[in-house]
Amino acid sequence: MKALPFHPTLTAVAVLAALAAAPALAADSDSRLERTVSVSGTGEVTAIPDTASVSVGVVTEDSEAGKAVHQNNQQVEELLKAIRRAGIGNQDIQTQSFSVSPRYGRPQPNGSPRIEGYRAANTVSVRVRNLKNLGKLLDTMIESGANQMNGVRFFVDQTEKLLDEARRRAVADARRKAQLYAGAADVRLGRVIEISEGAIAAPGPVLRTLSRASAESVPIAQGEQTLRVSVSVTYALE
Repeated sequence: MKALPFHPTLTAVAVLAALAAAPALAADSDSRLERTVSVSGTGEVTAIPDTASVSVGVVTEDSEAGKAVHQNNQQVEELLKAIRRAGIGNQDIQTQSFSVSPRYGRPQPNGSPRIEGYRAANTVSVRVRNLKNLGKLLDTMIESGANQMNGVRFFVDQTEKLLDEARRRAVADARRKAQLYAGAADVRLGRVIEISEGAIAAPGPVLRTLSRASAESVPIAQGEQTLRVSVSVTYALE
């Protein structure tokens, strides 16, 4: 058999390719053999709501739609003036809805609906940043023409700072569990390999219905809210 010619350049390339591939295979082998532990952690922060949103409205009725709207406009204008005098800025006052609808009575003998009048409704949302004045503000709005109160919603204004604290507590909780498992298995806890955030429970505004409205300040109880974060963490074991 005739011997093939020797090519030094091709031989060198083949050797270099083999050497370059060797570390990658070793790394893959090591990663498969790396021991890990995966745990979940939960962090909670409880806060007292510091802001409220009040939904208040004016409803007027008249036999003519134009008169119902005119009367409604006048009452709403007085209501807005009273709200501003109470220290609420324009940026915290927003119209939610406005509607004009017929008011039906008993059907006519032929069965067709009978329109007895018209109803105009205007609803305004008011954000209250100083909860100490909330009860007095509610009284002011009622005395100034508001005849529809949809309740008060309480919430925490700066939730992101509270969620960050809950995240720190969740990671600490995960590490505590991982250390417990590592100690039970007689190994040492190593570096963090992966962290992923799970569910976040940041409750929205909590509705409180009004118990009464009188000359005295309306009683208010904002309660507490709990913000919760869960994480999953994977640690290496040494």
